[in-house]
Order: sequence, then C-alpha cells, then structure tokens
Amino acid sequence: MRGAVLRAANAPLTIEDVELNPLGPGRVRVRIAASGVCHSDLSLIDGSMPQPMPAVLGHEGAGVVTEVGPGVTSPAVGEHVILSWIAPCRACAACLRGQPTLCERGMDHAFAGPYATANGDPVMAALGTATFAEETVVPASAAIPIPSDFPLALASLVGCGVVTGVGAVVNTAAVRPGETVAIVGCGGVGLAAVQGARLSGASRVIAVDRVAAKLEMAKANGATDVVDASETDAVAAVRDLVPGGTDHALEVVGSSATILAAYGMARRGGAVTIVGAGRFDDQVTFPVLGLMVDSKRVQGSVYGAADPARDFPRMLALHRCGRLDLERLVTRRIALEDVNDAFRAMTAGEVARSVIVFD
Repeated sequence: MRGAVLRAANAPLTIEDVELNPLGPGRVRVRIAASGVCHSDLSLIDGSMPQPMPAVLGHEGAGVVTEVGPGVTSPAVGEHVILSWIAPCRACAACLRGQPTLCERGMDHAFAGPYATANGDPVMAALGTATFAEETVVPASAAIPIPSDFPLALASLVGCGVVTGVGAVVNTAAVRPGETVAIVGCGGVGLAAVQGARLSGASRVIAVDRVAAKLEMAKANGATDVVDASETDAVAAVRDLVPGGTDHALEVVGSSATILAAYGMARRGGAVTIVGAGRFDDQVTFPVLGLMVDSKRVQGSVYGAADPARDFPRMLALHRCGRLDLERLVTRRIALEDVNDAFRAMTAGEVARSVIVFD
C-alpha cells in the first residue's frame, strides 16, 4: 500500500510502499477512505511536537474495517469507523472519572514500536493512527463505528479538528446561551470552535487572526465579528467590541503570545481555554497578583474533552440536522501525492482543511 512517510524533520513527506505488520490481539485493520491534513501534522514535521522517525503521518481519518484481531468484538469487519488518536483503556483513574481523553494509557499505541515497514525500515504510526496511508492498524477502541451512509470524507474531520474545536467550546469552556466568545486562531480547529460557539448560542462570536482569508472563512462559519490582528491591537479591538472583555476566550494557535492575547481579551472572572498545541520550550508568564485580582479561569483542553465513542456520533448527528456544517470546513479534496502542497497551503492560510481522499 502507499503511505506518506516523514523521514527527517523539516523534510517533505515521501510517498512510499508501506507493509503493515501482522494484526495482533485487540487490533483492527482499516482501509482509509479519507484523511484531513491537520496543523498538528505540521507540528510533527517541524519538530514542535516530538515524533520518532521514520513515521507515516496523519491522525484525522475515517474508513472501513477490513480485518479484526483476536479478542475484538467491536467494531466488525465491514463497519465504517472514525479513528481516534486516543484509545481509552476505560479502566484507569482518568477513564473511570469520565475523562477518557486524559487516559493514562490512551497514547501507549502511538509509542509501542513500529507498526509497519517501508523500504525495509521499521516505521512508526504518528499519533498511533497513520492515516496518510491507504490502510492502517489501530486498537479496536480507537475505531469508532458510525452509520455506513455518512460521507467518510466529512466524517474524517471529526477525528480531530471538529471534536477538538467544538468540544473545547461545548465541553471544556461550557459556553452558555447569550455569552460572548473570542476565538484566537482561525485554522481548521478554530473554525470548528467558531461553529461550536454558534451552536452553544453565544451572542457574540469574535474571530481573531492575522490572515484576511481566514477571517472570511470565520464569517462563513458563524463569527459575528472579526479582528485582523495584523492591522490592529487585537486585545483592544475585542474589548472595544465587548466592553470589559468577553466571557470566554479560546486560544487555538499554541504560542505564548496568543495565549497572553486571549487572556487579555477575557473579562474579569471570565474563562481562558487553551486549545492550541505549542512547543515544549515556549513558556508563558502571568502577573501573580493579576491572576488573583482578575479571578480568571485558565484551563487547557485536550481533544475537546470528548469521549470519542459518545461524541463522534453526536457530531455526525449535529451535521445531519444542520446544526454543524462539516462541508464548510473542507476547502480542498486532494490526492495523497498532493500532501506536501497541502501543508504549503495551510501555512499560507489558503485553506480551512485539505482532505486526502483515497480511491
């Protein structure tokens, strides 16, 4: 089968013949139908996030189960599934308290060793999913069954960007009807957060970015106001729109500068939710007295604080009834060979999401 392999940091992906290892207990083999190209994949390429190499990238995918290993009772061969890069064990302390995205063993499969070979070299599955390939192998708990009539190209988006963005608003921030929201960063996850704020009934949804094209996308996804951070002081602009600051500010970039900006946009007593995945060596500093006096809540959000088995089907149902618009998040449908250009387009701000569609 073909797969897009990262062999060195800051190098283009190469399309290679990849051979999967034999299927083990508790694993399933999935033929990938579609995979979104997420910014976290770029973070693996540029070294912002660690990744043993060589590795097949991609972690936002959907497809059809073609084989199951010993002990697997669900999903079944032939079922359509969305892949989750967190595979909850359902037995650790985090899972038992209802936080499966914080599962103590949820990422074990990502670092358990090579899952395939390419040109004779052992290859890792990036984030445990490796969806930039025609087939992959994942734990059964990472393959969430969905209705067979739902378009897999749209379903793939739910595997990361949609559940992360919408979940950060709905689950982590718990935005209530009538509240005001600022969203800093309007890539694929940020646009999903915009839709999540609209879904939650926010009275003002203020989208902030430095790229004009992304702000236009934000308007199309439900933003009531936009702020071009390349032309103005974004914090001041948001506070002009909502005197005193917004009830919620979500940071969907992953940098200390934008985290501080989001903190400045939130009102006293408001909530700041960190969604963006930043570098390990990027530090953010807050005035100690201000943390107490302003009484703001600063919190992280991993994978939208979702339960994949519960929330993936919910996202599809919300799309079916018109409350979420997954189609609007897709800018380009591409072939696997176009994956490197997809990263160029992402960096240039040309796309909300590029989706690799396999024949």
